[in-house]
Amino acid sequence: MSDYKNLKIEQDGATAVLSICRPKALNALNSETIDELNDALTEIEANDEIKVLILTGGPCFNKKLGGDDPYRSFVAGADISEMYGFDAPAARKFGMKASVPFFKLMNMRQVTIAAVNGFALGGGCEISMACDIRIASENAIFGQPECGLGIIPGFGGTQRLARLVGMGRAKEMIFTCENIKADEAYRIGLVNKVVPKEELMPAAKAMAEKIEANASYAVSVAKAAINNGYDMDIKNAVELEANLFGVVNDTHDKKEGMGAFLKIDGKTDKNFTDF
Repeated sequence: MSDYKNLKIEQDGATAVLSICRPKALNALNSETIDELNDALTEIEANDEIKVLILTGGPCFNKKLGGDDPYRSFVAGADISEMYGFDAPAARKFGMKASVPFFKLMNMRQVTIAAVNGFALGGGCEISMACDIRIASENAIFGQPECGLGIIPGFGGTQRLARLVGMGRAKEMIFTCENIKADEAYRIGLVNKVVPKEELMPAAKAMAEKIEANASYAVSVAKAAINNGYDMDIKNAVELEANLFGVVNDTHDKKEGMGAFLKIDGKTDKNFTDF
């Protein structure tokens, strides 16, 4: 893996952990970090060994602890100090720049899990929503504070939030700028699971292992079917699924999985190799 200034990548078997590390800015996203994210995700997607990507925030200084706190901030937002000088064209360019790696998180063949440790505000909430699955530590805080700054969400927040939690709840969060705690985020469907903060990464890695135990090509095709069919009318979406169902039925992994289930020639082990 390449070295990055504001990111850290660790690979453990079929799982990669990508940490956003700007501790002095609570891991806020600036242009440099967004460019690095784009490069890192391209590198990860090209790696056939990686089946699941866990995205998280690196440690940030906590005065109460007198040292680095791994649970203080996931991503505290976009970098306001950079955005302050934007005019309309510059702001639009910044939003479109972020959309590139955010769509990579959404559409890359690997499953993406956001392990949300602490603040997930503005761009932090938005990047977590670009991931397939969100697991939050019990101290996680989610919010879209942009209207209180005289702007609106610019990294997909008005669109992804409504799709995840419904239009009414999305409007409430965006219009009031009120932050919500992890348990409320779980209640409204913004996150899949809430765990004690010390269990966040073990829980994310345990979920990654469950996913990796299945046929990776089938998982990636299922991901594409969900993403691409979501905004279709049901008739065309079911036809899309049928087409992809046909594709996966002509693979080595299908023969492995069904052969083991039926104990063909006494075989019970599955050797999935497609990706």
